[in-house]
Amino acid sequence: MSELRFNVVESAFYKKAAAVGVPEGRPCDYFGKYVFGREQMFHYLSAETYASLVDVIDNGAELDRKVADEVAEGMRRWAAELGVTHYTHWFQPLTEGTAEKHDSFFDPNGKGGLIEEFSGKLLVQQEPDASSFPNGGIRNTFEARGYSAWDPSSPVFVVDDTLCIPTIFIAYTGEALDYKAPLLRALSAVNKAATDVCHYFNPEVKKVLAYLGWEQEYFLVDEGLYAARPDLLMTGRTLMGHEASKNQQLEDHYFGAIPQRVAAFMKDLEIQALQLGIPVKTRHNEVAPNQFELAPVFEECNLAVDHNMLLMSLMRNVARNHGFRVLLHEKPFKGVNGSGKHNNWSLGTDTGVLLMSPGKTAEENLRFITFVVNTLMAVYHHNGLIKASIMSADNAHRLGANEAPPAIISSFLGSQLSEVLKHLAENDSDDVISLSGKQGMKLDIPQIPELMIDNTDRNRTSPFAFTGNRFEFRAVGSAANCASAMIALNAAVADQLITFKKDVDTLIESGEQTMKAIVKVVRRYIKECAPICFDGNGYSDEWKEEAARRGLDCETSCPVIFDNYLKPESVSMFENTGVMTLKELKARNEVKWEMYTKKIQIEARVLGDLAMNHIIPVATEYQSKLIDNVHKMMDIYTLEVADKLSVENKRLIEEIADHTIYITGHVDAMIEARKSANKISDEREKAIAYHDTIAPMLEQIRYHIDKLELIVDNRMWPLPKYRELLFIR
Repeated sequence: MSELRFNVVESAFYKKAAAVGVPEGRPCDYFGKYVFGREQMFHYLSAETYASLVDVIDNGAELDRKVADEVAEGMRRWAAELGVTHYTHWFQPLTEGTAEKHDSFFDPNGKGGLIEEFSGKLLVQQEPDASSFPNGGIRNTFEARGYSAWDPSSPVFVVDDTLCIPTIFIAYTGEALDYKAPLLRALSAVNKAATDVCHYFNPEVKKVLAYLGWEQEYFLVDEGLYAARPDLLMTGRTLMGHEASKNQQLEDHYFGAIPQRVAAFMKDLEIQALQLGIPVKTRHNEVAPNQFELAPVFEECNLAVDHNMLLMSLMRNVARNHGFRVLLHEKPFKGVNGSGKHNNWSLGTDTGVLLMSPGKTAEENLRFITFVVNTLMAVYHHNGLIKASIMSADNAHRLGANEAPPAIISSFLGSQLSEVLKHLAENDSDDVISLSGKQGMKLDIPQIPELMIDNTDRNRTSPFAFTGNRFEFRAVGSAANCASAMIALNAAVADQLITFKKDVDTLIESGEQTMKAIVKVVRRYIKECAPICFDGNGYSDEWKEEAARRGLDCETSCPVIFDNYLKPESVSMFENTGVMTLKELKARNEVKWEMYTKKIQIEARVLGDLAMNHIIPVATEYQSKLIDNVHKMMDIYTLEVADKLSVENKRLIEEIADHTIYITGHVDAMIEARKSANKISDEREKAIAYHDTIAPMLEQIRYHIDKLELIVDNRMWPLPKYRELLFIR
């Protein structure tokens, strides 16, 4: 094994940047080349069919079967010109990844040849076998098939020789078994609720869109080094490995020049992403060695989620062409920053107004404050749920690790906005607002109507930070499906906006003027959600204590955090907005607990195997060499001199023995703990058992393995070390 390590290290060291084929023209010439977007629709569809499909996409109109057939035929002709031979429904099951099953366009024609067909039925609805999809007990084995339906708001695209159709998946019994269906419901709910509130300020608003801009962080590791690390191969993270002498402490990586091999990978990835219609904008180093980031411009939320899922798949494929493996695990290396995926979220109207952006008039700024405060209210009342939406076995390693937001949801607002809200909350007189005419309004707040975008630095310990014209949800994990966080956030905001409108309408019905009613309700809300507004003070224990005093959710156990989905207020919120039923929520939690258990279970098995079959034999072999050296010293020198010369070797022999005894004993104990936990039938209780008993053992065993790494002869150590994984690029 040590020979493999040195071979792959040598090979990685001499690798050069791969050549990247650049398409002709500028990026705008090949952007969306492999996407059946509106330009392609217009070209391959009749004017009537095109108009019908646009109505479906923009207004949610029902897709007529005849129209579907014509759309499918247009897609097929377009795809055929690109050399496409297969199609697949592209799902987002509850596994955090994507799923697909490829079918050919070609069928026998009964005359010894083939005919190429693609009907509207295949496009719009199928009954696929999805027995491998986790379902949380929502169906029986004989109900493995379900219904799939194309999501027209997300255009189909081509990867290699396959037409990919973004699709929702519904069980035979009618429940959603993916991320896309509840996301679309949540976006519909926030659209309706926000549109109703917008009518206080502008009756012409017909639609409100949720926007998302994600920031994808990731690590790159040479493929040979990756293959020589079974823990990376099997779990996505290193289960052992002593920190390198140089990590990120010099802070020279973020603004450093991008390594040549990495730059070639980024260039290739960017080209292919643009061809798939993903509007990537930013590429740069991140804080940790061999850590990088890619980010697009803002898009409509559903499309942004699809693009992120597609990009993660694309990253893996492109990386292999450059001799890399992409690590999307939230914490692949101990001692350096983990990887997140900051979700920048906002709302905007079909009239071109960004609701989270300050305006130039008092009325515009009251609208801005209205939506900001309602968002804060939603996050305050559902802070446990919001945390649960981003929690996973992998992300738990990153959160609160003095480099990422703590596992407590609070919101940073900046000094200016904080002062505005404070002034509005503390001024209880009606003089704070005066009306002039039908539309004119003055608001007695110093910063209004000339409220500027706050230029204070966002606080990195705040998971939900206001950054001028949007909220940045910083706690989302690198490998996560953004839909999970966006479902919870948009549903919670929708529910809160519904409540807000009821409260305002009640005051209006009692004779209050509309704008004064809005101010009164907003003022009350500011006071109510004050506990969520906290700028953060690093990662101190004082903040945890303060958060508990404020009544915020401070739970850190991943399986227990998932309980937030089933709290009465969460169930009520999801049902009121039509996003998910109690049955769906229970099923999803079953899947979450099961996934948590399996992740820890796999890690425990891999660590046990590596410890007993790789580390212990090497440590024992080195120990034997030391013992042999001590014996030879006694053969050459007197006992007194030999003892003096062998002091250090004897100490190392004992130290190795202590570590190996601990590792062996605790690997055995971990096996027994797994056996005991596996007997638990309840998925929640099993996950808690894995969290409380088995997960801590991983760290305990790792500590002793990492100590052995510092002792054992480097020439004998079997696994690539951190200095090789992080600094060979």
